[in-house]
Amino acid sequence: MGNSTNNSELNIINNTQRQRFEFPVDDDFAYLEYRWYRKNLALMHTEVPRKVQGKGIAGLLAKFALDYARKNDIKIMVYCPYVAAYLKRHPEYADLVDRNYQQ
Repeated sequence: MGNSTNNSELNIINNTQRQRFEFPVDDDFAYLEYRWYRKNLALMHTEVPRKVQGKGIAGLLAKFALDYARKNDIKIMVYCPYVAAYLKRHPEYADLVDRNYQQ
């Protein structure tokens, strides 16, 4: 059946040096960039290499970032349009958004 979502999530790493969650794709990466603002995790930009677009990787990255925030009791700020759209489809993560720092 190929890779399941759970197996794919295991391939995502938090590259704290580059401040991004990364998913390896051949000799490249799909990634979700973040920055720290005070104690909040600001989700900035999602990038997926063209050759693997449309395979759900951006969704895996968004879910990983949101689960990371939940596990670590961190509020998020959303600047990435993809993550904003993901949150609309997954309202169970809405409580993670810091309402004091809405754009």
